[in-house]
Amino acid sequence: MMSAPPLRERLQRDWYLPRRTLLTAALAPLEWLFASVVASRRWMFRRGLLRTKSLPVPVIVVGNLTVGGTGKTPLVMWLTAALMARGYCPGIVSRGYGAVDAGAATRAVHPDDDPDVCGDEPVLLAGSGHPVWIGVDRGAAARALLAQHPGTDVIISDDGLQHYALGRDCEIVVVDGARGFGNGALLPAGPLREPVSRIDHADAIVVNGPDAAAREWLPRTTRAFNMSLRSARFESLVDRQRFATAASFGGLRVHAVAGIGNPERFFESLRALGLAPVCHAFPDHHRFVAADIALPDADAILMTAKDAIKCVRFADARGWSLPVTAVVDAALIERILEKIDGPQAA
Repeated sequence: MMSAPPLRERLQRDWYLPRRTLLTAALAPLEWLFASVVASRRWMFRRGLLRTKSLPVPVIVVGNLTVGGTGKTPLVMWLTAALMARGYCPGIVSRGYGAVDAGAATRAVHPDDDPDVCGDEPVLLAGSGHPVWIGVDRGAAARALLAQHPGTDVIISDDGLQHYALGRDCEIVVVDGARGFGNGALLPAGPLREPVSRIDHADAIVVNGPDAAAREWLPRTTRAFNMSLRSARFESLVDRQRFATAASFGGLRVHAVAGIGNPERFFESLRALGLAPVCHAFPDHHRFVAADIALPDADAILMTAKDAIKCVRFADARGWSLPVTAVVDAALIERILEKIDGPQAA
């Protein structure tokens, strides 16, 4: 007889069912309380009771309405490359989710930094070669970045859609096309940080993957852009010059681990490659330890690039990561340039 899933796991599963369950319905009073706090806070920023601070360079915020991952980080990496190709020098700021000292002062992040200290996504982004700074106050992090890198002429905020203290010139909302906005309820009765109507104010909507679940929510007056995530080959965690294809794991006992917002997306990508892994899902930003990937019966252990940077220090030769590249509608960069430089830039 199978045991019932933990409450957190059950709740997150219920969020993405087509209708409310007894559990999510019971949380309606807390949802109303959360909604009032969200609405009051936004109203105070609009009225100037809480202050929004602008930066001397354009700011692009890449965020989402739901908790968990939607593909923001791959999009940020695509966006930095697209801006570089247009002659810009972008810098990146992030809160540093998953960092043990996320509440500390702002700091720079480097590719060899400990993700437990700086957060997994900032360390991954730092590998792109662009300056990355973290801090709960993203405006302070951006000002510190600009002071150290005066040639930076545009700031990209990885997440921060709800961080209204940071002024912005362009807002991009990333939506998981497969899961959409779940049951459409706010936390804790649903996955939403803000009402779906908030998307009406975004400058662009990027739908990651199949969009059947997302399209019913999207406003007709706002143009959405498509994005997909593609991977070419697996990379060894112990030898960065060693690569493999899915065929390399034929006949092996393959396990997969994922500590991301939607682990099933990663597992499905492996199945699409013809693999049949034993899957191990962990919470988003999970702080991996050696025991998590010991898995004595595994011949190969596959994981995302975000998880790999947290496992590389104790991984063995069985560990492989699968980096992904965002493939985005090229018209998105034109839309962004219109917002940060005016129509003549496109």
